[in-house]
Amino acid sequence: MSFENRLAALEGSNHLSALKNIARGIEKESLRVEVSGHLAKTKHPSALGSALTHPSITTDYSEALLEFITAPSASIDQVLNELEEIHSYTYQHINDELLWVNSMPCQLGDDDSIPVAQYGNSNSGRMKTVYRLGLGHRYGRLMQTIAGIHYNFSVPDELWLTLQALQGSQQSLKDFKTEGYFALIRNFRRYFWLLLYLFGAAPAVCKSFVRGRSHELVPVSNDSHSLHLPYATSLRMGNLGYQSDAQSSLIVCYNDIGQYSKTLRGALQTPYQAYEEIGLKDTQGNYQQLTTNLLQIENEFYSPIRPKRTAAAGETPLEALEKHGVEYIEVRCIDLNPLLPCGIDKQTIEFLDTFLLYCLLQDSPQTHNAEYHQIHENQRRTVARGRDPGLELLDGGLERKRVDWGLSLVTQMQPVAKLLDRANHCSSYSKGLTAMATRLTDNSQTPAAIVLAEMVNGGETYYRMAMRKAKEHRDYFQQRPLSPEQTKKYQRLAEQSVVKQQQIEAADNLSFDDFLAHYYRPRTTSNDS
Repeated sequence: MSFENRLAALEGSNHLSALKNIARGIEKESLRVEVSGHLAKTKHPSALGSALTHPSITTDYSEALLEFITAPSASIDQVLNELEEIHSYTYQHINDELLWVNSMPCQLGDDDSIPVAQYGNSNSGRMKTVYRLGLGHRYGRLMQTIAGIHYNFSVPDELWLTLQALQGSQQSLKDFKTEGYFALIRNFRRYFWLLLYLFGAAPAVCKSFVRGRSHELVPVSNDSHSLHLPYATSLRMGNLGYQSDAQSSLIVCYNDIGQYSKTLRGALQTPYQAYEEIGLKDTQGNYQQLTTNLLQIENEFYSPIRPKRTAAAGETPLEALEKHGVEYIEVRCIDLNPLLPCGIDKQTIEFLDTFLLYCLLQDSPQTHNAEYHQIHENQRRTVARGRDPGLELLDGGLERKRVDWGLSLVTQMQPVAKLLDRANHCSSYSKGLTAMATRLTDNSQTPAAIVLAEMVNGGETYYRMAMRKAKEHRDYFQQRPLSPEQTKKYQRLAEQSVVKQQQIEAADNLSFDDFLAHYYRPRTTSNDS
């Protein structure tokens, strides 16, 4: 079934409602910093509730790395409004602290000065902390302070049923959806270099971030405190960001859920000498990591996109995927845009929806090892030289101008944008595509270029610009106080999360050793839904 046939099947007015019901959610990370710009050493504010159980406000790697989570919604405005509410409520309770606006941190000391997130005394809470301790031992804590935006995306069953009928598939809906989401993921991986170019907002770093590390960065203009690559887009997605030498030989296959599970489970079960040398526990018997295998848990695998399924109690993420199929996908390559108070805006979200729906509807042949390495090469080139007008990328093994390929993809996405315009009674999806085409032909319009231009034109270091933006964003949220009802809502969520954590701690009946042994026990999987 061709891309054109899938599009035609959705053009009927009786199917447009399915496109209106696309659901998306945002997970946004932000470092808490002191007014000096140094990483905050304070504990997770008690007014924000329990980081273990709060549905909207938690922490990621560090006690200082907040993560804001919106509920999935078919309304982009609702998602952004909720994200603003969470920011506003948080700013009411982080006295004399700011939220760092960039993906790349600044003013960091050594690894030991970065506090690992704490989740209480329950076994599940301890597991989250030990996992983070393991990440610190394996990759260094510095890398774990990098922040980003994760974009969760799903389409309604109504759309899947339309496509299934068109294809004449006899699969269960669960299996058909899973197969479709894996097809989306394969196309996403082929084309996500485009997102790095269009939305990359991390072309520079503070000199302190690369202290003692080899790199190819050069000073920004005459500023020796700020380093960059002249045509960089998203250093967060390159070898200074979420990269792992240990994982470089790990090829996870996205051709179907069986191959994906097999390769990822293999990494979970494969001992790794360097991690065995770290040791499972220290000399005092304290856990230093969850296991000494290549991966401690599935989430340790660094990928720009993941298939996701909400796991039931006692299920691992892989078990949940295998039993119940893919529920949604998580895009993990979007930088915080320091030019925007929430780090992301409606135009970006509308383009992401258009791009992801295009990846879903477009033909998606199975991939192979040669293409896998080509994808990584395109990522490497776009991270370091994406804004170079002459940059060429690998398309089917042949060199192709970045600008030509990008414009071709935007042209192919136009009918998808028009469908979304019709479904939502607007024209903003198509207008957004036009704006992105302009970015492709004029690299000065990209967030990365604008960030660098502000630094150079204002004579600001990376640190000074980030601090200025952080204070501007703080003022933005403080000038938009929550209503009494909204404030009570977040107070209630915080209180309920604390009670829930206490209940979890009280219900534990295993030692932590036994808890981990049970978690890592050999499991049999089932495809029953």
